[in-house]
Amino acid sequence: MQEVCRILVRETKFERMAFFDSDIVQDEAKRLFGDYQQLMQLGSEYGKFDREGKKKFIETMEELMGRYRVFMKRFELSEDFQAKLTVEQLRTQLSQFGITPEQMFEQMESTLERMKSQIEPPAAG
Repeated sequence: MQEVCRILVRETKFERMAFFDSDIVQDEAKRLFGDYQQLMQLGSEYGKFDREGKKKFIETMEELMGRYRVFMKRFELSEDFQAKLTVEQLRTQLSQFGITPEQMFEQMESTLERMKSQIEPPAAG
């Protein structure tokens, strides 16, 4: 996900794309990428979180992935040339890792499910 966000940030050049003339799209792009960076910084301390902290981190990551899916769907559905080009560039970049955008989301979901299963249940009291 981190590499994908870097690709999108580098490739989209928000101020020059007609697709990003929409204030809603611009605001969500900035929020999405900012939230992702903050979550990754926080995630570096994941091993130190208590059970509830880990659950909250996973829930927040799931919410972010949902937002990211919607954001990417906007690119895919847009008639804007630059948006279509960005989708193709993302597909090309991901293909270098041997995956498609859908597989990337599936892998993230699988990772989050694995993380959920590794959280110990609360001690019986």
